[in-house]
Amino acid sequence: MVKIFTEVIVAPDADMAARRIIAEKKNLRLLLTGGMPDPRAPGQVIRSVSGGYLAQTRDSGSVNAQELRVVTRRAPSQAEIDDLMLAFKICKHVKSNAIVYVKDGASVGIGAGQMNRLDSARIAARKAEDVAAAEGLGAPRTRGCVVASDAFFPFADGLLAAAEAGATAVIQPGGSIRDQEVIDAADAAGLAMVFTGMRHFRH
Repeated sequence: MVKIFTEVIVAPDADMAARRIIAEKKNLRLLLTGGMPDPRAPGQVIRSVSGGYLAQTRDSGSVNAQELRVVTRRAPSQAEIDDLMLAFKICKHVKSNAIVYVKDGASVGIGAGQMNRLDSARIAARKAEDVAAAEGLGAPRTRGCVVASDAFFPFADGLLAAAEAGATAVIQPGGSIRDQEVIDAADAAGLAMVFTGMRHFRH
């Protein structure tokens, strides 16, 4: 880890040999947690707001592949399901409105913190395009990727932007009054789409 650009290493513990190696690296900090908390444990998240605080239940939810509900004519392949599960897990930790593109077990574009899902989908695609240009790739890595949304698509536009970026499969909670419109758009674009029934949120 000290051979690559790293500013902070967070670990449950480190032996003295590891501590010495890390200490020799300039501007690298080691934080020892003494054990990692269970991310599924209940709790609250507190945010300050004008005149007080907002308390909300921690997002400790998770889904497994057996809980996914295929809502399109095409079901995702096993490789797509693997990437969809990773994308949805990443979405949980990205600021809403979160859109995450994943391909071959790695995130290839992330859009976050926008007023709508369409802008997040476009920003994530643009970041992938910028990386492709910087690395001299023929096409962005979003070609043939999957996409996750932390909440439902209220309109088909965000989903279509993801399809334009190259996504072939979609994972989202579902639950919009326009779900059928979004499903129809996915079918028309040849996308596979699954619903989780669970929304993530990070504000």
